[in-house]
Amino acid sequence: MIHEVDEGLRRLLNGSGLEASGIDVTFDAPTRDWAARRSAPTVCVFLYDIREDALRRGSGTGEVYDEDGHLVARRSPPRWFQLTYLVTAWANRPQDEHRLLSQVLAALVAQDALPAPLLTGSLAELGLTVALEAAGPVVDAPAAADVWSALGGEMRASLGVRVWAPLAGVAKAAAPPVTEGLVVRSAAARDGAAEEGDQGRRLRYTEVTDPGSAGFTGPRERPPAPARRRRRGDRQP
Repeated sequence: MIHEVDEGLRRLLNGSGLEASGIDVTFDAPTRDWAARRSAPTVCVFLYDIREDALRRGSGTGEVYDEDGHLVARRSPPRWFQLTYLVTAWANRPQDEHRLLSQVLAALVAQDALPAPLLTGSLAELGLTVALEAAGPVVDAPAAADVWSALGGEMRASLGVRVWAPLAGVAKAAAPPVTEGLVVRSAAARDGAAEEGDQGRRLRYTEVTDPGSAGFTGPRERPPAPARRRRRGDRQP
């Protein structure tokens, strides 16, 4: 899911004109060594914090059906995570960096979610809204100054971007539909072993494909009961 959010952000920024202008979009950590190796104008989108949005955690399971309408699996609800990025612009002059950062800001604040056509993989399959917020208040995440200190670089102008993305739940295969009834087999009274050649008697509803509106609990015609076998000691009528 994380790499799919990265790809959505990459497509969004490239579509704003960065790709046409020859600007690289990277997701590397902007360390001092990375900055020294950079050779072209670059927008760096660095993911530095991931945490679950516990308020959006669901319960229960959803049902998954195949093309024929048969239940094939049960899936737990998706869990939502907040991804926080530090976005910076890198060029030869501060004026060019600020111009790049302004272009990035305009592209991000114009969207309150990653557009559906830009989503890939599980994010596209789930069809849920992937919310996006740029330059908003940072809550329960490391401050930009702490991030720069951990990276060992000099602090510079940056944008905080947060994305709320779902992680698909776990699917567990369901048992196949019951198409056969129970089988009753007799056993010898002494040693408990099944009689040789006993294939058993299968119990099943005759309307197994369509039980009707009342279901299997509704009234149905039953054949007459077989005659009771007489045992020793039974009195004659």
